[in-house]
Amino acid sequence: MPSSLSLIAMQSTAGQRMAIWRRGRPKELLHHSDQGSQYTSEPFQRLMADNGVTCSMSRSGNVWDNAAAESFFSTLKIERVKRKVYRTRDQARADVFDYIERFYNPKRRHSTIGYLSPMQYEERAMKA
Repeated sequence: MPSSLSLIAMQSTAGQRMAIWRRGRPKELLHHSDQGSQYTSEPFQRLMADNGVTCSMSRSGNVWDNAAAESFFSTLKIERVKRKVYRTRDQARADVFDYIERFYNPKRRHSTIGYLSPMQYEERAMKA
């Protein structure tokens, strides 16, 4: 695997490790993604299998299979990054992290989940 793809796979794996660390090992979890190399990589697939996560991938070239992710990235671009110019990748990464952790997950309400924020929805689902 070329080094750029290895880096992307490592970042994806690190993100999943952080999610498992924060929430604990899931009892039942389905991870749905596109067929990107970061998700088909051996380290990512091993991490998912080792933690009991079932992987699901959309059909090649079919954005409708992953509509939730497509919607998220559209919202991210419109609400946060569209008119910004970042001097460095680290600055962009920090800004996107801030948007997700301080606004999108805890505060931004979504009509598809009963006008709750993702964190509120997750909390209710965990109690059910």
